[in-house]
Amino acid sequence: MRRTPWTRLLVVALVAAAVVLLVLRFAEARGATVLAVPWLSAAVLVVIAVLVLASGWQVRQLRDGKRPGMDPLRAARTVVLATASAYTGALLAGWYGGHVLLTVGDLEIAARRDVAVTAGVALAAAVLLAVVGLVVERWCEVRDGDDEDGTGPTVPDGVV
Repeated sequence: MRRTPWTRLLVVALVAAAVVLLVLRFAEARGATVLAVPWLSAAVLVVIAVLVLASGWQVRQLRDGKRPGMDPLRAARTVVLATASAYTGALLAGWYGGHVLLTVGDLEIAARRDVAVTAGVALAAAVLLAVVGLVVERWCEVRDGDDEDGTGPTVPDGVV
């Protein structure tokens, strides 16, 4: 399994931000109001990032030979979770970034400032999730020679 390039995640975030910005401007031109992002959104993203990080740490311990009893299937699932977290974080960063870009010019209006602040916090949490996904992917990477000399962890080829 190949590592996810951070440039691809950046492209996903930028395209998502551009699309969201266009859709929100169109919706506002039709009379819609953009509401503030719930604080729970950012909190959930941080909790997910912590869980992915904890799971990745366990796989890192397996890879380093410090946790030999871990199920290899769980390690493989952690890699998939890390990749999904990276892409989800990038997509949500674009979503919340579009909200920030829409409202950044009207910060003197209290309602727009609320949208900008809550979306900015959620944007930071989404970026955190994407970065954690990339870090955990790296932790799950099997180093050259780990499977060939018999000293590394016993995991199926290419899984971790």
